[in-house]
Amino acid sequence: MVTQKYLKNLGFWGVVSAAVVMVPISASAATSSADTTINATVNSVISLSASATKSFSLTPAGSGVVTSVSDAVSVDTNSSSGYTLTLQNKDTNTNMVSNGNNIASTTGTTAAPIALTNGTWGYAVAGGAFSPSYTAETNNQTSTTKWAGVPASGGTAAVLKTSATTATADTTTVWYAARVGLSQPTGTYTDTVTYTATSN
Repeated sequence: MVTQKYLKNLGFWGVVSAAVVMVPISASAATSSADTTINATVNSVISLSASATKSFSLTPAGSGVVTSVSDAVSVDTNSSSGYTLTLQNKDTNTNMVSNGNNIASTTGTTAAPIALTNGTWGYAVAGGAFSPSYTAETNNQTSTTKWAGVPASGGTAAVLKTSATTATADTTTVWYAARVGLSQPTGTYTDTVTYTATSN
């Protein structure tokens, strides 16, 4: 900076240079922030596998015979709440049918299964109201195992199992049996059931 000043001792005006120090002015910066939550939703998936066909044969004798067979139903699901496995008939006719002849569904229920009588069939899962355990029977004349009728399509399905966690190849053994007497007509008697696994 240049300053004009009177130089008294010298008796005239002169120009004197003076240094001026510049001090920077400090200003605080303005800021703003916001949070974003990232959500990744993993949807539940479920799959079920069972035998396409289960077959058994009966040879009537004495006061009647029982033959049974098991089916392995396997479920996979990533549902952290688990799944529910149910069973019902594929249609409203719960009889096993052969050329107009029938093996009727037993009147036993899931809550109150009963021993089969001649000319009836049913399903079972071990434990609960059913027998504590099941093994394959072949023309057993003294069977006391308990069975329930498969509910008709459109009605309330039978609950076979409820799981509370994810599942990998979680298998439920479902048994089927029929009892026939000497008067039962020959033939291959058929009915179809449907398993359904639903994530909880």
